[in-house]
Amino acid sequence: MHLIPAPAGVLEVDALWQQDNPNDPNTDTVALLCHPNPLFDGTMNNKVVTTMYRFARDSGMHVVRFNFRGVGQSTGEHDYADGEVVDAMTVLQWIAEQTGARKLWLGGFSFGGYVTARVAEQVLEASHIWDVSDFEIINIALIAPSVEKNDSSDIDLPADKTFEIYGNADEVIDPAKMQAFADRLGIAVSVVDGAGHFFHGRLSELKKLLEHHSISGR
Repeated sequence: MHLIPAPAGVLEVDALWQQDNPNDPNTDTVALLCHPNPLFDGTMNNKVVTTMYRFARDSGMHVVRFNFRGVGQSTGEHDYADGEVVDAMTVLQWIAEQTGARKLWLGGFSFGGYVTARVAEQVLEASHIWDVSDFEIINIALIAPSVEKNDSSDIDLPADKTFEIYGNADEVIDPAKMQAFADRLGIAVSVVDGAGHFFHGRLSELKKLLEHHSISGR
C-alpha cells in the first residue's frame, strides 16, 4: 500500500505489479480502477472492483486501485465526481512515474464508472495538461455506471474501446437509463439477467464478461 501526494493531501493506492516488478519486460498494460460512491460505503475493496482487479491481474496487466479523497487513508472530502476525477488523474501521473507500461485499461463501477468515463475523456482530450500523453487507452469498462445520478449527457467516448455491463434487476440505477446511455454512444453492452446493482452471486459471470469484452481477453 502506498500513500501518494495529491491535491487534497494524500491518496491511498494499492498497486499490483506483474512479477512484483513495475518494469516487467513482458507487461505493457496497466489497469486503473475506480470504486463506487463513498457516501454509500464505496471503497477500493468493493467486491465488483475486486473482480475487475482479479480479471486484470489474471490477464497479465499491472493493476492499480485507490481510495478516493475522504475514503480509508485518503484525505479530503467527497467532491461529487469533480475532485475524484482529479484523484484518478493524480494516480495515473504516479503510475507514469512507476512503470513504463503505457497501454491503459480503465475500469469503474457505479459512481466509479461515471468517474472512469470522465477520466477517459481527460486522457483522450487533455492528456497534455496532465502530462500523460504517452498513454494509449485500450478499453474503458463501465460497470453499472452512475449515468442517472450524475450528468452524463455530454460524455463522449470511443465506441470501439468502450463497453458497459449491468444487471437488468439493478435497484440503484435505472437499467433503461444505462441502456439509453450505451445506445447514444454506440458501445457494446452485456446485460446480466436478474442481477442487481452489486452483482451478488454473479461475480464469476461478471469476470467472464470482462474477459469477453476486453482486448486483453480476446
